[in-house]
Amino acid sequence: MTQQLSQQVLRTDVSGMPLEWVDYQEAVRLYCFGHVAYACGNPLFCVHGGINAASGRRSVVEVNSIIATIGDQSALRRCRETYSPPLNNPALFKRDAHTCLYCGQRFLARDLSRDHVRPLSRGGDDTWVNVVTACKRCNNHKANRTPEQAGMQLLAIPFLPTHAEYVYLRGRRILADQMEFLLAHFPRTSPLQARLRAQLA
Repeated sequence: MTQQLSQQVLRTDVSGMPLEWVDYQEAVRLYCFGHVAYACGNPLFCVHGGINAASGRRSVVEVNSIIATIGDQSALRRCRETYSPPLNNPALFKRDAHTCLYCGQRFLARDLSRDHVRPLSRGGDDTWVNVVTACKRCNNHKANRTPEQAGMQLLAIPFLPTHAEYVYLRGRRILADQMEFLLAHFPRTSPLQARLRAQLA
């Protein structure tokens, strides 16, 4: 039961745009305060509350894997065109499938590092489009040089995740129905789209 309650719930706005992951407690709170417009996906858990003194009935909240919530999301919609998610190593490594984009090998997170394609000392920025996942050996070999200067080929072009892609990157254990829902909101040209659909096939 503990493992089941640790499963994240995907919260969307009322139009179905993915917003964030919430835990079961936050999901139940949203249900109880009437903020859930509708639910989709599969039922995840059933939470039992207290007993009503007047009716003698016990309250029950059934939580689905995806819940659409009401509320003003106009600010988020307005900034979606210029949205840039916060850059952090766990999301970066997941974007690049825990693969060193120089040698092509997969590694555990502890053996990976953030490499700046154009080094900071040479005017590069600490942004999604200038960073890639690199194993520590490749990063040390590249040092304070561009890939061309180091004679190293970059295996993929770094890209800026959309909001929906970043929601995916922040997910811990994403269920199949949640994954399908998120993929429907990825750009068709997204590098993540092809990779994740291949995994689902």
